[in-house]
Amino acid sequence: MKLITKELLDTVTKQAQAHPRLRMNYNLHDSLSAPIHRLLNVLEPDTYLPPHRHPDKEETYMIVRGNLLTFFYDDNGNITLWTRLNPADGYYGIEVPPNTWHNIVSLESGTTIFEVKSGPYMPLAPEDIAPWAPKSTDAEGIARFRQQLLASISMDK
Repeated sequence: MKLITKELLDTVTKQAQAHPRLRMNYNLHDSLSAPIHRLLNVLEPDTYLPPHRHPDKEETYMIVRGNLLTFFYDDNGNITLWTRLNPADGYYGIEVPPNTWHNIVSLESGTTIFEVKSGPYMPLAPEDIAPWAPKSTDAEGIARFRQQLLASISMDK
């Protein structure tokens, strides 16, 4: 049995805050070869998940705590849909269809999602990381990209 408690979320949040990527997974599946991956993913506000796609699998995100933006894009990098997941507002989760460009942006420290997707784990192929988005090593580009994302939406939604 694996019990998900506030103490567990707080521990994983501290790990995320100390990690250079400002995020941390807590896997509930036993191995990377498991047929279904279930995990908690704690995301700090300055973490960067580049827009990407999974050609052959969907992902489901359920927010456990915090405040998170989800973005969907066309092949040219134009936002086609976005939503904010926040349990206080009654928006709890989203399913990302296969082959859909997407990314998420944490708005609050300790933001935690429960994520489910098919395994086994396979690193993203280069063609499945958006060519129009900044590379993970481009801190200035990432800051500009995030500012542009936030400026392009109405946070009243």
